[in-house]
Amino acid sequence: MLHKIVFRPGAEADLFALYRYIAENSDTLRAEAYITRFEKCCMGLAVFPERGTRRDDIAPGMRTTGFERRVTIAFRILDHVVEIVAIAYAGRDFESGLCEM
Repeated sequence: MLHKIVFRPGAEADLFALYRYIAENSDTLRAEAYITRFEKCCMGLAVFPERGTRRDDIAPGMRTTGFERRVTIAFRILDHVVEIVAIAYAGRDFESGLCEM
């Protein structure tokens, strides 16, 4: 059964910030291509939601997985929904904010 993918508002803000960072430091075409690949990776969680590493030390049920060695995706599985909680680019600390969940 496929899971539904949902981006929490904080993850949407992280994604927009990532797009803006790439566009400012490279160009918009490269940013759009990167975000498209990233979103495709996230949609893959609908089929294989339990991939990645369990991170109960951050928050109960939290998991993380990487994307192209530069991005960490923090997510959790709630029934048949995969909730993307945070997106951290190039080693940004996202764990402290998630501990409050």
